[in-house]
Amino acid sequence: MRVRKGSARLRAKKRLFKEARGNFGGRGNLLRTVKETLIRSRVYAYRDRRVRKREFRALWITRITAACRERGTNYSQFINGLTKAGIKLNRKTISELAISEPQIFDEILSAAQAALVA
Repeated sequence: MRVRKGSARLRAKKRLFKEARGNFGGRGNLLRTVKETLIRSRVYAYRDRRVRKREFRALWITRITAACRERGTNYSQFINGLTKAGIKLNRKTISELAISEPQIFDEILSAAQAALVA
């Protein structure tokens, strides 16, 4: 009896079709197209896991910039002041403080400005 990877091949195809569920037309129904679609989707997923980090950093910087401008300074002077003052907070933390704890952000800003003057 000639068998062409019967149950193993069916399991493999089932796994591919399950992952491609929800795609339009042949991208979810035809084996060759499903394979191409999954390869491309995995490439996008790999790439965008890294892009997400860039986008969040840009968002945090935008929030910090807005908070600094409300208080009469700019982002680059603020970050330079933080460096000179030896305050080691990441941009995510600073942006969260600017939103949820503005009085603490004001204290950090005043410390950064004092370090610039000194």
